[in-house]
Amino acid sequence: MKVPLLDLKPQYLSLKKELDEAILRVAESQYFILGPEVEKMEKEFCDYLGCKYAIGVSSGTDALLLALMAIDIKPGDEVILPTYSFFATAGVVSRLNATPVFTEIDPINFNIDPEDVKKKITAKTKAIIPVHLYGQSAEMESIMKIAKEKNIFVIEDAAQAIGTEYKDGKCVGTIGDIGCFSFFPSKNLGGYGDGGLVTTNNDELAHMLRIKRVHGGEQKYYHKVIGGNFRIDALQSAVLRVKLPHLDKWSEKRRANADYYNELFIKSGLAEDTGEINFDERNPVLLPKPVYKNLPNVKNYHIYNQYIIRIQKRDELKKFLTENEIGNEIYYPVPFHQQECFVNLNYKTGDFPEAEKASLTSLALPVYPELTKEQQEFVVHKIKEFIRG
Repeated sequence: MKVPLLDLKPQYLSLKKELDEAILRVAESQYFILGPEVEKMEKEFCDYLGCKYAIGVSSGTDALLLALMAIDIKPGDEVILPTYSFFATAGVVSRLNATPVFTEIDPINFNIDPEDVKKKITAKTKAIIPVHLYGQSAEMESIMKIAKEKNIFVIEDAAQAIGTEYKDGKCVGTIGDIGCFSFFPSKNLGGYGDGGLVTTNNDELAHMLRIKRVHGGEQKYYHKVIGGNFRIDALQSAVLRVKLPHLDKWSEKRRANADYYNELFIKSGLAEDTGEINFDERNPVLLPKPVYKNLPNVKNYHIYNQYIIRIQKRDELKKFLTENEIGNEIYYPVPFHQQECFVNLNYKTGDFPEAEKASLTSLALPVYPELTKEQQEFVVHKIKEFIRG
C-alpha cells in the first residue's frame, strides 16, 4: 500500500467546479495583481480570523520580512526567536542585517520557551517572533506579558497555524502586533503557488504594511519609505476564497486522524499516552500532545499542519518507511544555532538540548484530511514491525 505524505488531488477534485470557475473568472477579468479579488479575500480573512486588517502578500517568508520592515528593524537590532523552526523565521532577520537571538523550545509542544525568552532580552531587543509550530499555539500570554513589560514588538509566525486558537479562543496571528501566514500549497490552506498574509489590529502598522507591500509608495511612483514587491496576485486570492469556507472541516479531519494515530499507537503497545517526553520500553514512540485540548470555547486547539512522532532510531525508521512507500519528512533536521550560515553568532552544539533532541528524533507522518483509516493502520503496522523486528 502506498501512503503519500500529502495528496492534494482529492481536495482539488472535491472543489473542482468552484476552483475552475474562480480561476476562469480571474482570467476573464484580466486583473491579475491586487484589485477586487484580493480585497474580497482580505475582508473574508478578517472575518474568519477576527482581526481588523488582513493584507495579502507574496509568500509566508515575505510576510515575515514585511512585518519586520514595518516595525523598522535595523542593523544592530536583536530579534528573539526559537532555534527550531523553518529557516525563514531566522533568515528574514539576517536579511535586514539585524541579529537573530535564538531560544530553547518547550519539549512537549516544540514552541518557544518563554522563560528562555526572558533571559535573552537586552537593550537591543526590538521584537520577539513566537512560532506556532506544526499547528499548535505558542504560550502567548507569557510572551505578550514579557513584550509589554519591555516595550517589544511581537510578530507571530503563524505560517503553519491558520485557524489555530489559543486557550482564550483567539486565533493565533491576531494576538501580537502582527501575524504572518503562509499559503504554500502544502499548508492546511494552500494556494496554487506562493502566497501569504499579514494581519494586525493596529491602524498605523496596517498603513505601513500596505505601503511597504508596494515598494513604499502610497501614491504611485512617489516613495516616502522603502518597501518591496510583496503583492499577492488575484489568482491566488480567488483560489483561497474558494477554499477558506472548508478550512475548519479539513482541520477537524486532521484532528480526527491524529486521534486515530494516537489510538493505534497506544493499542499497539508502542506508546502509553500523549505528552510523554522520555523514551522507555513502554514508550518507544512519543506522541504529540495537544496542550489546549478540552478547553471551553476552543475548537481549533491544534490543526495538525504536521503530525509529529518522536523515536530514537529516527533516521533508520525514515529509511524503512520510505522503502515501504510511506511518505514521511523531518521537520527540522538542523536547528538554527547549528546552521553553517549562522556560525558567526557563536552558538555551539549543546546550547539548546531540547531543540537538538527534537531535531534528532522527530518525524512527520501523513495526516492530510483525505487519509483513510486503512492507510493509517498500515503506517502504524509498519512502524511496529520496524520497532519489534
